[in-house]
This record gives sequence, C-alpha cells and structure tokens, in this order.
Amino acid sequence: MDIARLWRQQPSNIRLLGSRCRSCGVLTFPERVRCAECCSSELQAYQFKGDGELLVATTVYEAPRGFVDQVPYVAGLVRLVEGPIVAAMITDIEPDKVAVGMRVEMVTRRICSSGADDPIVYGYKFRPVAHHD
Repeated sequence: MDIARLWRQQPSNIRLLGSRCRSCGVLTFPERVRCAECCSSELQAYQFKGDGELLVATTVYEAPRGFVDQVPYVAGLVRLVEGPIVAAMITDIEPDKVAVGMRVEMVTRRICSSGADDPIVYGYKFRPVAHHD
C-alpha cells in the first residue's frame, strides 16, 4: 500500500466530505469538481453530519482480500439527512439485527489492512443510533 496516497486520502476516509454547489445549492457525495445538477464549477467543500437512514443492506460472507478477517459483515446504502446516498459498511450490530429504515450515524472504524507489515486503513462506517428514552 502506498503510504503517501493513504496519508493524502485520510481526511476523506474519516469524514463525509462532499460538495455544495454555490449556483443551485445541490449537495453531492463524494466531492465533485462540477455540479451534477446544473454543471456549475462553483463548488465549495461540505462536511456532512453523518446521520441517516439505512435504505438497503446485505450480509457479505465472501470478502475481498484485506477484509477476510471481518466476515460476515453488513454492507448497505445510507441516505444522509442532507440527501445524498452513501455506500458503507454497517457496524456495531449483529447481521440478523439489521433492519431497513433504521437510523444510523457515521463512525470511524478499521476498514482493512493488506498484511502484517502494511498500515491499517481507517474509514467511515455506520452504526445504529442508540435509542434514548
């Protein structure tokens, strides 16, 4: 794994960084150089709160290299409260307890590592929001 590339990507790996169009106000994730709605190049950085709703989920039993020690794990699509949809792993819950429609929040967790001598990659995942009575 290229350490320099990992270092450069770290801010976007641990935060939900996107773009807000200054012309039409559309929010996009991940960051873009041109607005998907009006094609303006007048974009500014936008950091999403990380709160959302799980739209769909699946349990992964056959993982790609680097993820094999994490199987089974849940992958899903989360609609952020600001609108964009994010693909991410769902954590801190047993796979059979995951439910479409549940409220989730972004957390930083270990994503993978390529080997014993390679760095551990951290990134965003989503976990269920604890209910407060």
